[in-house]
Parts: sequence; C-alpha cells; structure tokens
Amino acid sequence: MEKQEYEWIKQTRQILLVQCKELNEDDFTKKLGFGSQSVRDSLIHVAGCYHAWLGSFVLLQTKSPLLPKEVISNMQISDIQLYFEQADAYVDAVFEQFSDNFDDIIEGELVWRPEVNSIRKTPRQLLMHTITHEFHHKGQIVAMLRLLGYIPKHTDIIALSDKEFGSVASSKG
Repeated sequence: MEKQEYEWIKQTRQILLVQCKELNEDDFTKKLGFGSQSVRDSLIHVAGCYHAWLGSFVLLQTKSPLLPKEVISNMQISDIQLYFEQADAYVDAVFEQFSDNFDDIIEGELVWRPEVNSIRKTPRQLLMHTITHEFHHKGQIVAMLRLLGYIPKHTDIIALSDKEFGSVASSKG
C-alpha cells in the first residue's frame, strides 16, 4: 500500500464524518442492536483500532490506546474527528518508520487485552487489518444511517472525483 491510497481512505471517511455531523444527538447515539450499537460508538471503535494496533502495538506510542466508556459516552463528532486525526498520525508514522521493513515481524503483548498471549504480525498486516476493519464498520454505519431514515452518501473510494485520483494517475505517467 502506498501513502496516496491511504489518502483516499481518509477522503471517503471524511464524507461519512460530514454526514454524521448532520445527525441529531438522539440519532447519533441511538442503540441499534448490531455492530458497536450506535453511529457514535462505531466511529470511535474504528478509530480505536488504529490507536491499538498501530499506535500501541506497532509504534509503542501509547499504553492506553482505547478510550474508557465514560469518555466515549461524552464524545461529540468533533472529538471523534480529533481521535481519527491522531489515528492518521499513527498511519503516517508507520509509513515513515517502516518503509524499509514493512514485512518484518513484530512480536509483542496487547496492552489493551492482557489476557492474550504474545502475538506476531508485520506492520503491513496490521495496517491492512485496520483499513479493512474500518471499511467493514463503515458498512455497518451506513446501514445504521438507513435504519435511522437517512440516505447515506456514497463512501466508497470509487465515489471520489477524477480530480482526487488525478494526482496518482499523473505521477505514474
């Protein structure tokens, strides 16, 4: 994966976050019985995956990557955007620090799940995991929006304009 491809992921995420800003508080936090229960909690869960796997396991930059329930219950969309910005900083750091050893095994403990024994994964595997995890839950959030009566915006990478793809196409030529 290249850094430009992650930029597309951030752009499609932003489409979803902008739509979520339009939700009233009741819809934003309504428990819907699947996924992480609500739009808010699902967004936080997605960002938390980046914090845990990349910020904590790969980069060793945080010992408490996941937010406590008391913090989550008071988060607004602006707080979630900041949580994603830190997640994006972790992704940037992984690209910078592991560009020459993206496939080297990292062995370690999961500080957020002490019951799990040591695991062995590469930065590439964990970056791919966090991204596929995001898209999995983005689908659930889109389903939640539909259940709440909203028409979700198109949030797949294919929805980005030619202008947004142009920077990669022109650099390959």
